[in-house]
Parts: sequence; C-alpha cells; structure tokens
Amino acid sequence: MMRRINVLLDRLSEYLAARKGLLPFLGVFLVILNFILQFFPGLGWLSSSNLFLHLGVILAILGLMLAWAL
Repeated sequence: MMRRINVLLDRLSEYLAARKGLLPFLGVFLVILNFILQFFPGLGWLSSSNLFLHLGVILAILGLMLAWAL
C-alpha cells in the first residue's frame, strides 16, 4: 500500500514539474467560476457558499508553492 502511494506521488510530481502553471491556472479558473455562479441564485448552496472561491485560492497557493519547490 505504501509503495503505491510513493509511486503515485512520484508520477504526480513528474507530471506537475513539467507543467508548473497548471495548478495556479486551475485555481484562477475556479475563482472566476465562483464569480459567475454568484449571478445564478437558483443554484442554492453552491452559489451562496463560495465553495469554488475557497478551493481556487487554496489550489492556486498550493500550485505556486509546488512550482517554486520543483
């Protein structure tokens, strides 16, 4: 089980090392998506909870930290 996790992390780091801007780009996309969803109040908790805003900011910061480390 631990070996599978190590292999998965190695593959993921190799994939992200070649694409340093992918995670920050996805984070910005999620923030923009959250902004657009606020204009549709019929979506219920999805438009009022700012879920994509929080996920986008966390993903962008994580992506910047990983890009700097890799």
